[in-house]
Amino acid sequence: MKKLLIATLVAALAACSTTNPDVIQRGDAQRLSQVQDATVLSVRPVTVDGSQSGAGAVTGAVVGGVAGGSVGGSREGVIVGVLGAVAGAALGNAVERGVTKEQAVEILLQLRNGERRAIVQAQGNENWVSGEPVIIVTTGGKARVVRAPAATRTN
Repeated sequence: MKKLLIATLVAALAACSTTNPDVIQRGDAQRLSQVQDATVLSVRPVTVDGSQSGAGAVTGAVVGGVAGGSVGGSREGVIVGVLGAVAGAALGNAVERGVTKEQAVEILLQLRNGERRAIVQAQGNENWVSGEPVIIVTTGGKARVVRAPAATRTN
Protein backbone atom coordinates (compact mmCIF):
# COMPACT_ATOMS: atom_id res chain seq x y z
CA MET A 1 0.00 0.00 0.00
CA LYS A 2 2.92 2.31 0.80
CA LYS A 3 4.44 1.75 -2.66
CA LEU A 4 1.07 2.51 -4.25
CA LEU A 5 0.84 5.82 -2.38
CA ILE A 6 4.36 6.78 -3.47
CA ALA A 7 3.58 5.91 -7.10
CA THR A 8 0.43 8.03 -6.94
CA LEU A 9 2.32 11.02 -5.51
CA VAL A 10 5.09 10.73 -8.11
CA ALA A 11 2.55 10.64 -10.94
CA ALA A 12 0.69 13.62 -9.52
CA LEU A 13 3.87 15.66 -9.23
CA ALA A 14 4.93 14.71 -12.75
CA ALA A 15 1.64 16.01 -14.07
CA CYS A 16 2.17 19.41 -12.44
CA SER A 17 3.67 21.81 -14.95
CA THR A 18 3.17 25.49 -15.54
CA THR A 19 2.88 27.96 -18.37
CA ASN A 20 3.21 30.85 -15.93
CA PRO A 21 5.10 33.70 -17.66
CA ASP A 22 6.83 34.46 -14.35
CA VAL A 23 8.45 30.98 -14.30
CA ILE A 24 11.31 30.46 -16.76
CA GLN A 25 12.13 26.90 -17.81
CA ARG A 26 15.67 25.74 -17.03
CA GLY A 27 16.40 25.16 -20.74
CA ASP A 28 15.55 28.81 -21.50
CA ALA A 29 18.08 30.23 -19.03
CA GLN A 30 21.16 31.86 -20.56
CA ARG A 31 19.68 31.83 -24.07
CA LEU A 32 19.46 34.83 -26.31
CA SER A 33 15.83 35.79 -26.93
CA GLN A 34 14.24 37.92 -29.62
CA VAL A 35 12.49 41.00 -28.21
CA GLN A 36 9.79 43.08 -29.95
CA ASP A 37 7.99 46.21 -28.77
CA ALA A 38 4.21 46.07 -28.92
CA THR A 39 1.05 47.65 -27.56
CA VAL A 40 -1.81 45.78 -25.89
CA LEU A 41 -5.00 46.02 -27.96
CA SER A 42 -7.19 43.76 -25.80
CA VAL A 43 -7.11 41.02 -23.21
CA ARG A 44 -9.62 38.25 -22.56
CA PRO A 45 -9.64 35.37 -20.08
CA VAL A 46 -9.31 31.84 -21.50
CA THR A 47 -8.83 28.34 -20.10
CA VAL A 48 -5.88 26.20 -21.19
CA ASP A 49 -7.08 22.59 -21.46
CA GLY A 50 -5.37 20.07 -19.19
CA SER A 51 -2.75 17.63 -20.42
CA GLN A 52 -3.12 13.89 -20.83
CA SER A 53 0.40 12.55 -20.50
CA GLY A 54 -0.82 9.11 -19.47
CA ALA A 55 0.59 9.35 -15.93
CA GLY A 56 -2.89 9.77 -14.47
CA ALA A 57 -4.25 6.83 -16.45
CA VAL A 58 -1.37 4.55 -15.43
CA THR A 59 -1.66 5.53 -11.77
CA GLY A 60 -5.43 5.07 -11.85
CA ALA A 61 -5.11 1.68 -13.55
CA VAL A 62 -2.64 0.44 -10.93
CA VAL A 63 -4.78 1.66 -8.03
CA GLY A 64 -7.98 0.27 -9.59
CA GLY A 65 -6.38 -3.03 -10.47
CA VAL A 66 -4.91 -3.56 -7.01
CA ALA A 67 -8.13 -2.54 -5.27
CA GLY A 68 -10.29 -4.70 -7.56
CA GLY A 69 -7.92 -7.65 -7.41
CA SER A 70 -8.40 -7.97 -3.67
CA VAL A 71 -12.13 -8.65 -4.06
CA GLY A 72 -13.50 -12.21 -3.77
CA GLY A 73 -11.66 -15.37 -4.75
CA SER A 74 -8.92 -15.74 -7.35
CA ARG A 75 -11.26 -15.89 -10.37
CA GLU A 76 -13.49 -13.03 -9.23
CA GLY A 77 -10.43 -11.06 -8.14
CA VAL A 78 -8.97 -11.22 -11.65
CA ILE A 79 -12.21 -10.09 -13.29
CA VAL A 80 -12.86 -7.30 -10.78
CA GLY A 81 -9.16 -6.36 -10.94
CA VAL A 82 -9.33 -5.88 -14.72
CA LEU A 83 -12.57 -3.87 -14.42
CA GLY A 84 -11.02 -1.83 -11.62
CA ALA A 85 -7.93 -1.12 -13.75
CA VAL A 86 -10.06 0.08 -16.69
CA ALA A 87 -12.23 2.27 -14.44
CA GLY A 88 -9.15 3.54 -12.59
CA ALA A 89 -7.42 4.44 -15.85
CA ALA A 90 -10.42 6.46 -17.03
CA LEU A 91 -10.75 8.21 -13.68
CA GLY A 92 -7.00 8.86 -13.43
CA ASN A 93 -6.96 10.37 -16.92
CA ALA A 94 -9.86 12.68 -16.03
CA VAL A 95 -8.18 13.73 -12.78
CA GLU A 96 -4.90 14.51 -14.57
CA ARG A 97 -6.72 16.58 -17.17
CA GLY A 98 -8.60 18.52 -14.48
CA VAL A 99 -5.54 19.12 -12.32
CA THR A 100 -3.42 20.42 -15.20
CA LYS A 101 -6.11 22.77 -16.56
CA GLU A 102 -5.25 26.43 -15.90
CA GLN A 103 -6.69 29.88 -16.27
CA ALA A 104 -4.88 32.12 -18.76
CA VAL A 105 -5.29 35.26 -20.85
CA GLU A 106 -5.25 35.83 -24.59
CA ILE A 107 -3.43 39.09 -25.28
CA LEU A 108 -4.01 40.76 -28.65
CA LEU A 109 -1.01 42.92 -29.52
CA GLN A 110 -0.03 45.42 -32.19
CA LEU A 111 3.62 45.59 -33.19
CA ARG A 112 5.25 48.89 -34.09
CA ASN A 113 5.19 47.96 -37.79
CA GLY A 114 1.38 47.60 -37.62
CA GLU A 115 1.24 43.77 -37.58
CA ARG A 116 -0.96 42.12 -34.97
CA ARG A 117 -0.20 39.08 -32.86
CA ALA A 118 -2.12 37.09 -30.25
CA ILE A 119 -0.42 35.26 -27.39
CA VAL A 120 -2.03 33.00 -24.81
CA GLN A 121 -0.22 32.75 -21.50
CA ALA A 122 -1.02 32.05 -17.87
CA GLN A 123 -2.26 35.08 -15.97
CA GLY A 124 0.93 35.57 -13.96
CA ASN A 125 1.26 38.69 -11.80
CA GLU A 126 0.34 41.23 -14.50
CA ASN A 127 -2.98 42.91 -15.20
CA TRP A 128 -2.82 44.08 -18.80
CA VAL A 129 -4.56 47.29 -19.92
CA SER A 130 -5.44 48.27 -23.52
CA GLY A 131 -2.94 50.79 -24.87
CA GLU A 132 -0.17 49.65 -22.52
CA PRO A 133 3.35 49.26 -23.99
CA VAL A 134 4.73 45.73 -23.63
CA ILE A 135 7.55 43.58 -24.91
CA ILE A 136 7.17 40.20 -26.60
CA VAL A 137 10.03 37.88 -25.61
CA THR A 138 10.49 34.89 -27.95
CA THR A 139 12.81 32.04 -26.95
CA GLY A 140 12.99 28.71 -28.75
CA GLY A 141 9.66 29.19 -30.49
CA LYS A 142 7.80 30.13 -27.29
CA ALA A 143 6.65 33.70 -26.72
CA ARG A 144 5.56 35.57 -23.61
CA VAL A 145 4.44 39.11 -22.95
CA VAL A 146 6.14 41.22 -20.28
CA ARG A 147 5.63 44.79 -19.14
CA ALA A 148 7.88 47.23 -21.02
CA PRO A 149 10.63 48.85 -18.91
CA ALA A 150 10.06 52.55 -18.18
CA ALA A 151 12.86 53.56 -20.62
CA THR A 152 10.96 52.03 -23.59
CA ARG A 153 7.54 53.42 -22.68
CA THR A 154 7.50 56.06 -25.40
CA ASN A 155 5.09 55.77 -28.28
